[in-house]
Amino acid sequence: MPFGNLLTAGGVVMVPLLGFSILAVALIMERIGFWVRVVRRQDPVVREVLDLYKRSPRAAFLRLEQNLDLPIARIFLAALELERPTPEEFRLALESAAQAELPLLKRFNTVFETIISLSPLLGLLGTVLGLINSFASLRLGDVAGTNAAEVSAGISEALVSTASGLAVAIFTLLFANTFRGLYLRQTALIQEYGGQLELLYRRRYEQGKYPYAPA
Repeated sequence: MPFGNLLTAGGVVMVPLLGFSILAVALIMERIGFWVRVVRRQDPVVREVLDLYKRSPRAAFLRLEQNLDLPIARIFLAALELERPTPEEFRLALESAAQAELPLLKRFNTVFETIISLSPLLGLLGTVLGLINSFASLRLGDVAGTNAAEVSAGISEALVSTASGLAVAIFTLLFANTFRGLYLRQTALIQEYGGQLELLYRRRYEQGKYPYAPA
């Protein structure tokens, strides 16, 4: 069925469903770009920073500044910018910065959940409206006649909205679950890397050394 006929067959609910599908695709593309950047660059950058920090906190600080588009870099910088913090203050700075980054990691989750929930309901609404219109054209005593064929055709067209709503919801759900898994993995990595940096700082603190702090 041509796309234009598909919109017509589904009825008025196809308009919001089309809007949902366009919105979902746009947000999915943004999230794919974000996660590809994070997954590809984060591990090499963090490993390099941790290695640099052992020798030169200033060099690690400057390396982090070159990667401010990564959440983990901003988290590390929030702690390293402190001037001679205690280990407890250093840990709190890491935790606070990590909490501040969570909304960015979970960005658009609410929108995805809304699309997943409403799309099947809009499809069902379109089917109900289509059935109402179909049966409204049916006249008693003419069940086996021409009108019956028109009703059958109307019912099949009405089901287009349900199929469209399910398709939008399933498509969005697949990517939303993928992004949720990446978010959970990212939070675990932030805790792991933050713990490693904290241990390195504690060692320097106990030795009377302090991380580089910009003026």
